[in-house]
Amino acid sequence: MAELLLGGLIDPAQHTRTDKTVLLPSGDLTTHGVIVGMTGSGKTGLGIVLIEEALQAGVPTLLIDPKGDLTNLCLTFPALAATDFEPWVNEGDATKAGVSVPEFAAAQAKAWTEGLAGWGITPDRIATLREKATFTIYTPGSNAGVGLDIIGSLQAPGAGADPEIVGDEIEGFVSGLLGLVDIDADPLSSREHILLSNLILNEWNAGRSLDLPTLVGMVMNPPVRKLGVFELDQFFPPKDRTAFAMRLNGLLASPSFGAWMSGTPLDMAAMLHTPDGRPRCAIVTTAHLSDQERQFVTTLILSKLVTWMRKQSGTTDLRALLYMDEVAGYLPPTAMPPTKKPIMTLMKQARAFGVGVVLSTQNPVDVDYKALSNAGTWMIGRLQTDRDKQRLLDGMSAAAGGVDVGAVGDTISGLAKREFVLRRAGKDQPEVFTTRWAMSYLRGPLTRDQI
Repeated sequence: MAELLLGGLIDPAQHTRTDKTVLLPSGDLTTHGVIVGMTGSGKTGLGIVLIEEALQAGVPTLLIDPKGDLTNLCLTFPALAATDFEPWVNEGDATKAGVSVPEFAAAQAKAWTEGLAGWGITPDRIATLREKATFTIYTPGSNAGVGLDIIGSLQAPGAGADPEIVGDEIEGFVSGLLGLVDIDADPLSSREHILLSNLILNEWNAGRSLDLPTLVGMVMNPPVRKLGVFELDQFFPPKDRTAFAMRLNGLLASPSFGAWMSGTPLDMAAMLHTPDGRPRCAIVTTAHLSDQERQFVTTLILSKLVTWMRKQSGTTDLRALLYMDEVAGYLPPTAMPPTKKPIMTLMKQARAFGVGVVLSTQNPVDVDYKALSNAGTWMIGRLQTDRDKQRLLDGMSAAAGGVDVGAVGDTISGLAKREFVLRRAGKDQPEVFTTRWAMSYLRGPLTRDQI
């Protein structure tokens, strides 16, 4: 079991770093983690440090990146030379600093060299990270990075597949697809959802794979005559089915939709490991997508992860890590977007398979605390409001009854940038630490051309 170097303990009163490092056993993340902090708290930096450490330990990572910040993991420069930094610096930052781009790049290279040296991280360690793992930026719905054939997820599962897993995967696909055409569909009451789900299940049971054009054609002339106890035409009249098919066809006819059906297949095993077994860092960036498109992509990816996970043997160590950079909107406290079910499944069941989940958010009040209470490791930075703090303390209290939430609340209020309260699984006494310097160059989201 590897130990992940997150940073060093600090004296919370003086905000000074002590000589004690903070090492997190990789196995602790099988009980999942939560990172919380307002904008500017250093939350994304901590997440990137955690991912770097996991990859260094040989753990593959799947990253859902709705803001584009996690693409910075591709910016590691073993030589730490100014010329390596120069193509990636923001010209606006250089102008703001009153210097030229080369001068700003030199200053950044110096800052990274000295910052990493302060944590005993040498250029060799950066080179080792690049050798150990491969990094891929997936851009579903766009050809800026590596395309992802989202619609190819209608491949029929293998013989003997668990019916529950198959049902969950179909539900996730259909819910996401209907969201793209602005149909808010409940799986138990929406006739659109029920029809599409039955059409896919019927084909899969016969061992036949599908593509979206074929599925849309089946809406007009379904190969099934009954849905439940009702005749198909009584349950969903032909005229209404035609209108529904036209709506789906409008999606297919959109010039921009072609990118959704091109690229590499959505194969979780291939996204997590190279053919020779090395860990991959799969960065699925959705910053370029609309809210409905993000829901669709994220639901499908999480459903595929659940399917892959349930095929694995049991283990107590960390086999793979899922990191979601901003979970608000995907795991709300009351609504049921299609992403919520697979996230809850992972939070409740992934531990047995060695799959860790780390959820990051700046707005705890917008996240279901029942899900947060399944997390064993908490890293809490500065928070925006007392309401956010109270929601977080409620979740922490549910997860760990022995924690003095009053003392934790007081500590949170006094945190500076890049300082976090760490609550470990099985330990009542929280620690306060500052994050180590990231090996990746944290320049902010990459542009389309940079990707």
